Amino acid sequence: MVDRIEYDEFAYFADNASEYGLAYDGPPVVRRESAEIGDGRRLSALVWGDGEPELVLLHGGAQNAHTWDTVAMALDRPLLALDLPGHGHSDGPGPLPEGQLSTTGNAADVAAVIRELAPKARAVVGMSLGGLTSIALAGDHPELVRRLVLVDVTPGVNGGKAQAITAFVNGPATFPRFDDILARTIEHNAGRSESSLRRGILHNAVQLDDGSWQWRYRRFERPGPPEGGDDAIRRFAVLWDVLGSVTVPVMLVRGMRPQSVVDDDDEAELLRRLPDARVEHIDAGHSVQGDDPVGLARLIEDFITG
Repeated sequence: MVDRIEYDEFAYFADNASEYGLAYDGPPVVRRESAEIGDGRRLSALVWGDGEPELVLLHGGAQNAHTWDTVAMALDRPLLALDLPGHGHSDGPGPLPEGQLSTTGNAADVAAVIRELAPKARAVVGMSLGGLTSIALAGDHPELVRRLVLVDVTPGVNGGKAQAITAFVNGPATFPRFDDILARTIEHNAGRSESSLRRGILHNAVQLDDGSWQWRYRRFERPGPPEGGDDAIRRFAVLWDVLGSVTVPVMLVRGMRPQSVVDDDDEAELLRRLPDARVEHIDAGHSVQGDDPVGLARLIEDFITG
């Protein structure tokens, strides 16, 4: 008999609040919606609050919209958190050969969703792959990006800096038991609580009929060689010129633990190209929204109101 684990994506908000010391008087107002992006594909998103979304949040590669749950609760503003193409509940990427790592393709898909669900958003916040996608969005669809927040990423990301993350993402696609996928996740995120990682897995993996577990972001994997590598890094580097041409306010939130993929050279290059950019250092690894979601929320709040 298969041991099933029941999953309700809206059942964990009290745990988020308790772990990070947030006031909690009942579940927040949040719903899942999807938007048509052409060629029969749809992107899925979490819409927080009843008002017009003031922020758009884009997660990193191999993550999903729920990575922002505690940040969204701390901000307590109407906002939109998307599942990038091929992640979470969203359909897979478009026809570009780069697949999920095509920042241009992702930006076009995200733009269609923002126009439908958050056309007046005051800022776009992007972490890792979501941050690179946000840069491409600002270059190709500047009318949708009024402020830009990059969370632990610049176009200077390379294979060496992201080696540990790439190894984790390119690891096993399925696991026989939940305890197996949890153990691997704990090994990769040694500084995080087991409870937060357990929630993250439930949002980011699906239990199959035989009881095994499969990462959600692998559901739309294309046949052929794995994505990434040197070609992807070269494509990301082109985004330096795009970022340098951005005219809206920009803030980089840089994690200062060893797991960060941003170094001093990246920060210096950002400030060389955008001298007025705001740079904030925070005690976190690469996934700042998981390591210090409340601190990140404070920085975002100050940036959009200041």
